[in-house]
Amino acid sequence: MNYLENIILALGSIKANLLRSLLTLLIIAVGITCLVGILTAIDSILFSMSDNFNRLGANSFNIRPLSESLRSNDRGRTQKMADPINFDQAMEFKEQYSYGASKVSVESFCASNASVKYNEKKTNPTVRVIGVDENYMNTSAFELAAGRNFTYSEVLSTANKVIIGSDIVKTLFQEKPEKSIGKDIYINSNRYKIVGALKSKGSSSGGSNDRRVFIPLYNSKVLYGYSDKAYNVTVAVSQPNEMDDAINHSIGIMRNVRKLGISEKNDFEVRKSDGILNQLKEMTSTLRWSTVVIAMLTLLGASIGLMNIMLVSVTERTKEIGIRKALGATRKNVLIQFLIEAIVICLMGGIVGIILGILMGFGVSVMVEGRFFIPWNWMLLGFSVCIIVGLVSGLYPALKASKLDPIEALRYE
Repeated sequence: MNYLENIILALGSIKANLLRSLLTLLIIAVGITCLVGILTAIDSILFSMSDNFNRLGANSFNIRPLSESLRSNDRGRTQKMADPINFDQAMEFKEQYSYGASKVSVESFCASNASVKYNEKKTNPTVRVIGVDENYMNTSAFELAAGRNFTYSEVLSTANKVIIGSDIVKTLFQEKPEKSIGKDIYINSNRYKIVGALKSKGSSSGGSNDRRVFIPLYNSKVLYGYSDKAYNVTVAVSQPNEMDDAINHSIGIMRNVRKLGISEKNDFEVRKSDGILNQLKEMTSTLRWSTVVIAMLTLLGASIGLMNIMLVSVTERTKEIGIRKALGATRKNVLIQFLIEAIVICLMGGIVGIILGILMGFGVSVMVEGRFFIPWNWMLLGFSVCIIVGLVSGLYPALKASKLDPIEALRYE
């Protein structure tokens, strides 16, 4: 008897005990739905979060002076704080840095208590003024609602141009960013022409991201610069897997820019912006294992139910088993027949569960507006689990059936 005949016999047996088989099949389907559906949903949410974090600048890192005191090599008798990254060092780093499609931006904090005026309207003196270059909007993931970014020539020419945050648009231009483009405003006593207005970005630990105005970097150097003023350097990479290589490349260039000797330690530090995303990935990893455990407990119940069905089936078909053995069926033939029957029931439940699980994952991806993908790996896991459950659940009933004495089985009523 070949495997195809065994499968046909298994389907006939399932049809003969339809209600009982359906109940077991549904229990298995629920377990596989939990396994495939939740794992697919987690992946969909994680991909969605990854995309969102990328848009928020998660694929970037900052270079800043070392925040802790540095001890000199002179037996620790003297200490000094790391010097800030000045304008020349920041611009030299920007010129020298070249790694793939990475972009380098330089920014400088100018003021936190500025007021912005347009005609008779005026904001409270709580607006932040920041000097930026042409790459800042990309590395910091700000998006324009209207207008354009600074050009390279505007950054170098100390032009009195400005890009305003959404709170400024709301206060001065009735929440209509397109109306602000080309208008002249005063930041404190300095006149600027608006070239861009930003979409809302919300708040961060540094305060509202929307209550800010951005002016060209060289303009900020002229108006707000001083000899030891600190400048921030940010590098954005195109792909997350390039992050470590990009950081190593940046460390070598910054050491040259800071003129550090071979024996000297770095007097600057690199901070990645993907810390939250990594924490979320760790959390989802724990959630995945929890899902697997819950699904396995459900499948354990299903396997017990399936074993019970198979034992009942063996009892009901004792005479049939005796006839098969009398006609020449070996113990191996009977064993394989009942094992295949158990596996077929599990696989049918698995197919239903996988379909429901994919639909669940699709529903979650629609709700979070994330990317949906066919979870081939979880589908393979689902099928593998079904086969294992079928083997484990059917093994004892199959062994019991294969060991039946044909004479005793033929007498069974």
